[in-house]
Amino acid sequence: MPEQIAGRIPIDQPELKICHEAIYQYIYQERWDLFQFPPKKHKRRRLRFNWRKPQCQIPQRTFINNRPEIINQRLQFGHWEADSAISRANLVALHVLYERKSRLIKITKISRNSSDCVQRCVTRRLNPLPKPARLSITCDNGTENADHLEINRELKTASYFCNPYHSWEKGGVENSIGLVRRFIQKKQICSVFLQTEITRIENLLNNRPRKCLNYRTPKEVFNTLNGAIPG
Repeated sequence: MPEQIAGRIPIDQPELKICHEAIYQYIYQERWDLFQFPPKKHKRRRLRFNWRKPQCQIPQRTFINNRPEIINQRLQFGHWEADSAISRANLVALHVLYERKSRLIKITKISRNSSDCVQRCVTRRLNPLPKPARLSITCDNGTENADHLEINRELKTASYFCNPYHSWEKGGVENSIGLVRRFIQKKQICSVFLQTEITRIENLLNNRPRKCLNYRTPKEVFNTLNGAIPG
């Protein structure tokens, strides 16, 4: 439509030239009767902008390209992925930890998706585990992960970061958040959910048989692997 018109005019009338954006502006400002025809129509014309947020300065990051192959192939227990599920409606967020080999998840309600809240959450959820069950954490480059060195100091873990704008490189936790969204929709306010309800959802997902685990549950596999760690 406007794009095709703007592209065709120079062919039919070489002396004329117009930008498709100008056609859109004309429709929205002068010819509202034509509003129904553009394939992508909005009640107001939205200005284009760069949606990518500037990356924060996270100290001493090790990118996922340098993560050992034993982690990439899920050959060793104790390697986690981390991410947060947030809502524009509220500061409250859900922080999700995902163990790569067993597929077990830990879901925690946090008051806000800030670095200090995430740090406290991760250390509290993983600290009770034996050291071989918490070897590394892979996360993205969000500001909430800026305190990864403090987490490493407390838990004796290593941290790895996805390449910028490559959140899919921690696909396990991304998929897990998708499962959580079946219970808590993105537009719902997380603050109305008690941690007891969130724990119920966590237990439901961890006791769900998985084809990739030969139809064992993440909890069964996790407990087996964790119990095999020498005391």
